[in-house]
Amino acid sequence: MLLAKTVSVVTGGGSGIGRAIALTFAREGSAVVVADLREERAESVAAEIDAAGGMSLAIGADVSTVAGVDHLFARATSVFGTVDILVNNAGASIGNDLRTIESDVWDRNFAIVLKSAFLCSKAVLPGMIDKGKGVILNIASVNGMMGLSEEAYSAAKAGMINLTQNTALRYGPYGVRANCIAPGTVDTPIWSERKAVDPDVMQKLAVWYPLGRVGTPEDIAGAALFLASDAASWITGVVLPVDGGLTAGQFRMGQGLVPKE
Repeated sequence: MLLAKTVSVVTGGGSGIGRAIALTFAREGSAVVVADLREERAESVAAEIDAAGGMSLAIGADVSTVAGVDHLFARATSVFGTVDILVNNAGASIGNDLRTIESDVWDRNFAIVLKSAFLCSKAVLPGMIDKGKGVILNIASVNGMMGLSEEAYSAAKAGMINLTQNTALRYGPYGVRANCIAPGTVDTPIWSERKAVDPDVMQKLAVWYPLGRVGTPEDIAGAALFLASDAASWITGVVLPVDGGLTAGQFRMGQGLVPKE
């Protein structure tokens, strides 16, 4: 097992990408703390882990607040001990156009995405440094790498990428690795409202991906497992797009520039 005898915390672990990562890590031997704002979702994922013979703990917590993070890690460490792997996956995209988004909505995007990553990383770093080993894995987005609208969410994800790089540089000498995954479009429950009014939205988006499909939560979980494991022991500060080729370039645009014979 790739993560035997480790303790992992996955924020936003109650559904979608977080759920897939939690289940994957548990299958690979990690004791997984599933944290989610909606405790019932965390409990559901923890029950799946336990039913499969794994070890888990479900915690309801708002990781955009100091009190929520303190509660999360106090419980996690009291049950499992030092956290070896932190996955900062909590996120939300609220609002869009700069002309219409209110400042409190802008702040909420940054609190859920970026502040939560800062607070959770700050909480685990002392234990990782004492142990001389640890992994912080931030789930960003291709939105943080290129302009795809959703300005507040995208800016927060770009900040997460930079936070990853600085964490890697500052704490690498202490044995802590920090890496970042930038998913493209992933078919998760967050799309349910859009699908209700546009059932073909995933097929419409798939045409922009060189591999011809949008992602699944398991696509992201596989990359997360690699980066969290010792197989990636000499990898830190990396931003890994898991995006079906979206950020590789715009081949369709290039085709348009080639003269027709």
